[in-house]
Amino acid sequence: MYESYYGFNEKPFSLLPDPDFLYLSKSHETALTLLEYGFMSQAGFTVITGEIGSGKTTLSRHMLNRMGKKVTIGLITNAQKSFGELLQWVLLAFGLDYKNKTKVELYQTFNDFLIDEYSKNNRTVLMIDEAQNLSVETMEELRMLSNINADKHQVLQMVLLGQPELRTMLRRPELEQFSQRISVDFHLKRLDEEETKAYIKHRLAAAGSNPDLFDDEACEAAFMLSHGTPRIINRVCDLALVYGFAEEKQQITAEIMLEVTMDKAEAENAATPRLGLTESTTRNTDTDEQMGNDTPGRVSGVVANAQKELQSHLGHAIDALRKMKLPKF
Repeated sequence: MYESYYGFNEKPFSLLPDPDFLYLSKSHETALTLLEYGFMSQAGFTVITGEIGSGKTTLSRHMLNRMGKKVTIGLITNAQKSFGELLQWVLLAFGLDYKNKTKVELYQTFNDFLIDEYSKNNRTVLMIDEAQNLSVETMEELRMLSNINADKHQVLQMVLLGQPELRTMLRRPELEQFSQRISVDFHLKRLDEEETKAYIKHRLAAAGSNPDLFDDEACEAAFMLSHGTPRIINRVCDLALVYGFAEEKQQITAEIMLEVTMDKAEAENAATPRLGLTESTTRNTDTDEQMGNDTPGRVSGVVANAQKELQSHLGHAIDALRKMKLPKF
């Protein structure tokens, strides 16, 4: 829609994980270094956690793209509690036949595969995304799989990617033996305000457009709305580009970000009349607070006041955002 208008080669803020758009904040760069260390040092288990949308999958895809021909990768992209037979999923991840086999035959097939890869001087890595969904029993099965060794070398390395719940689960007493085998453990942090600005500029440039398409205030607004979570930054900025294109704006400003925010707030409170059109949208927010009323009317009042500030001067846009009860993107 807006790609040609702003000179993009492709959408800069897609929600799909794309290693070509990876921005290495300090936290992401540390995570990447530790992933590389885990691979090179033949770590048995590597665990990388982060909030939803923090960039774990994008980081792992980037890492996989850098692996040489001597590394065989098996990828399980969406672990679930109703996982069924773990070995079937593992064999499927490596393209091995798993159908109509007993558990013993599944294990023997995988064992033979690992030994064969090892004899070829290949390293074998199993990567599991959304690992927080695995059951304790499945985690214990993974630990047992890690017992397959050849001489002093680890023939199977495992990388677990997951949300913070994974770290909580790994602290359970029944997983103590599993935790003792984790060689690398790192938690991805959200981007700070300066990193958010750099992230936006990086993706704009990677998509072939002007890195200053979003002005500084717009970047600040994106940080406020996303709290530094990359996936939410993408969602907010993508919407802002749609609004900018619709209004034929040459640059994305805090004014546009505020419009996106107000419309999102209005959508979340669809039961209230449209902002600025009826008396209910300008009701006194102080009265609402005194009444202890955290209803859509209170939000509408704050948004309406923000709209007035927006119309008066662009410089008030960020202040208006600060006063709003920001919607969830």
